[in-house]
Amino acid sequence: MSLLFRRASLASLGLVFGLSALSLSPVMAQEAAPAPADTAAPAAAPVDPNAVVATVNGEKLTEADLGLAEGELSQQFAQLPPEQRRAAALSAAIEIRVMAAQAVTTGLDKDPEFQRRMAFLQQRALHGEMVEKGVVDKVTDAEVRARYDQEIASTPPVNEVHARHILVKTKEEAEAIIKQLDGGADFQKLANEHTSDPSGKTNGGDLGWFGPGQMVPEFDKAAFALDVGRYTKEPVQSQFGWHVIKLEDKRTKQPPAFDDVKDQAKQAVIRDKYFALVKQLRGAAKVEIPDANLKKAVDTMEAGK
Repeated sequence: MSLLFRRASLASLGLVFGLSALSLSPVMAQEAAPAPADTAAPAAAPVDPNAVVATVNGEKLTEADLGLAEGELSQQFAQLPPEQRRAAALSAAIEIRVMAAQAVTTGLDKDPEFQRRMAFLQQRALHGEMVEKGVVDKVTDAEVRARYDQEIASTPPVNEVHARHILVKTKEEAEAIIKQLDGGADFQKLANEHTSDPSGKTNGGDLGWFGPGQMVPEFDKAAFALDVGRYTKEPVQSQFGWHVIKLEDKRTKQPPAFDDVKDQAKQAVIRDKYFALVKQLRGAAKVEIPDANLKKAVDTMEAGK
């Protein structure tokens, strides 16, 4: 189920649009004080987004502006106690306003490189809005459940085994242990006495449940070939030494419950819808790349999506 359980990153879809280039030294210089113990607080009253929280050179800075600053700069404020984040966000918003105003006064907004960057940032922000409104918000619970069911149905059953082992340094030691087992000796007692595996000295060599490929190949092959209750009649050599293996039980591995992986299933649906939308829009767009080598590289990359 590699497709279902590989977490897709919405950041790669352009949903993270932060002002990471800003240096907010006055804000970041604050040391975080210990957070107070949680206390019951009355429900907060609804916030009017148009309420003015500050004016900067006569221009209003509203609750909506402050909320945007808190959201866009949340990583910078993550280490601050909750009661300081609002003040830090307002301080940063004021700092941004006065610096931006000065940039306009000095004509930096007319700089061609700045204008190109602003055009790109606007396109990136619109890309993020399109992903949010045109993809993420349109995913339904039924689609997520269907994706989970699809992955479960398309995944072949996987057997797993519960085994014990006794690890020794030489083949002769392992053969001697097998002779004792043939004579009726208790496997767990022998494991506690003879195994060189530190974790097996107190639990009878118990390895718990494991699936194919989780052990070294020689061990894996021998363990899965055994019948329940049987032990290897010949020592099994691996890079760790010589093993005597006993199979306690076999079972078919159960798939994860829907509630445990529904977030991953949703991410998979979002990813597929996103790339389907991109393919549709790219197909309808007229894209020309004059450089033949660059075009080939882009086409190869697009084909792999």
